[in-house]
Amino acid sequence: MGFLRALSSGVSGLKGHQTMMDVIGNNISNINTIGFKSGRVTFSEAFAQTIRNANQPQTQLGGSNPQQVGLGISVNTVDTQFSQGNIESTSNVTDLALQGNGFFIVKQNGKQLYTRAGSFSLDASGKLVNAGTGAIVQGKVATDGVLSSGNNLQDITIPSDIKSPASATTNIKFSGNLSASAPVNTDLANSLPADSTTTSSASVYDSLGNKTTITIKYAKTADVPQTWSWEATRPDPASTTANPLPAISIQTGAVTFDKKGALLTPDPATPPQLTFDPANGADPLVINVNFGDVGKFTGLTASEGLSSVSNKEADGYGLGSLSNISIESDGKIRGIFTNGQLELLGQVLVAEFNNPGGLNRVAGSMSDFSGNSGLAQVGIAGGSTQILSNSLEQSNVDLAEEFTKMIIAQRGFQANAKVITTSDQFMQELLNIKQ
Repeated sequence: MGFLRALSSGVSGLKGHQTMMDVIGNNISNINTIGFKSGRVTFSEAFAQTIRNANQPQTQLGGSNPQQVGLGISVNTVDTQFSQGNIESTSNVTDLALQGNGFFIVKQNGKQLYTRAGSFSLDASGKLVNAGTGAIVQGKVATDGVLSSGNNLQDITIPSDIKSPASATTNIKFSGNLSASAPVNTDLANSLPADSTTTSSASVYDSLGNKTTITIKYAKTADVPQTWSWEATRPDPASTTANPLPAISIQTGAVTFDKKGALLTPDPATPPQLTFDPANGADPLVINVNFGDVGKFTGLTASEGLSSVSNKEADGYGLGSLSNISIESDGKIRGIFTNGQLELLGQVLVAEFNNPGGLNRVAGSMSDFSGNSGLAQVGIAGGSTQILSNSLEQSNVDLAEEFTKMIIAQRGFQANAKVITTSDQFMQELLNIKQ
């Protein structure tokens, strides 16, 4: 009977709109879930009952269309919407957001999974993990600043006790001006007078990271060409009681200038060297001294004005401890050490899929690949997908849109319920015929 078909159609409508409401409710409940992607329900017409088949046109009779009565709806798809969520800034450097289509790769209980939720932190062993699930972020780990080769994924691990080794100073550069009007010191013998006031100093490091201050004194010894003698000294390491420590001479030399006050000698291509043994088990130091470029007004000059010379550059540094990390848009993790050095510690990799809508969602805001998602294409971020540190991707749920869909689902449910009650009235009228 016709009203039985209507009853069946109404029931299928109730079930379909209930599923729609389930998806809407899940979307709204996850409006504040990091990296959540909203769902969407689509319907399709269920099987249609054919009352009369179509007839093709005849010579004396035109064709006729089929007569079919639909039997309701069925849920066609429950799709995941992968539109970009808003990016929220945070104060946690290990909070990561993805801008693009990729997924973070994590390992949970030995199984590789994928997620957009980048609320990560370091656990007690230094592993970068999702603190809620314990899933370990995957990528590559660097040894001595060099990333591992090959395509094997590794647990991202950042030991808190990692150190940056010391590096001995090999080059120092001085800059400033020596007064052209300074008087010539005619009494200079093998060393500069104790009352020489034009000095510059530089902190240098040996191979063990011990710091020593090198002091250079200057005195004018000739007018044509303008010549200044210099003497480099360092504190006497054998003295432990005097304050300040007495200075011992390391090296002497001279710098000359042309009539414009530009440097004539020494040529920076063959710089003077300071050589001494720290006598503490470290390697002997050999330090190139750069006073500037010949013929140019860089480094030292000898023009009118006050004498003032300072250390402009010096390489070398002491032992450093890890103080912080930074994560770049391509996923590279760099350690920031107390000695001012940066060192590559690892790299977070990302995965992309031909059909991300085919992923199977599992607990903990994670997904697993399926036969229709395709295999994960693991690669480096920075192209179609970028990693943003100190950031989290918010849910892409549009609350206004969900409330609108909720009204549509509610009205659809009510309309289908009305179909059922009306069909019931038809059946009641049929039963009343007997009476």
